[in-house]
Amino acid sequence: MNDDMIKLLAEKDGVICINFGSDFLKAAYDSSYERGNAAVAAYLKEHHMTENSPEGHEFKEKYRRSHPVGNVKDIVDHIDHVVQLVGIDHVGLGSDYDGVFSLPKGAQDVSGYPNIIDELLKRGYSEADIRKICGENTLRVWSEVERVARNAS
Repeated sequence: MNDDMIKLLAEKDGVICINFGSDFLKAAYDSSYERGNAAVAAYLKEHHMTENSPEGHEFKEKYRRSHPVGNVKDIVDHIDHVVQLVGIDHVGLGSDYDGVFSLPKGAQDVSGYPNIIDELLKRGYSEADIRKICGENTLRVWSEVERVARNAS
């Protein structure tokens, strides 16, 4: 989302959940998805495997985990940007672990969440703000969605 879209989202009391996919974090990482998939495809072809075979899937996951692109600071830079733009109440964590190829070092799966929280603490975020980022903001929005749905019936 661009800044204008984020501002409109905030005006409606919404939340943008930050995607951890490296391609979304920095322009320098834009082609990491294509490069990674090309490397995997070449290996699978050379070894007569398909991506959907157990061996192919295992190789792709091993490759993805051993080739991180960026780091946790890149994720928190995006959080900082949204907070500076529209405030702490409009940002959350989105990850997208099932939809991206390249992920930053230290955030390649949910075990990396403490790394993100540590970086937020280093940047001076309060525990209350971190709770908002880690889920309270999203729960606020879903509570409102449920309220509107009940009233629409």
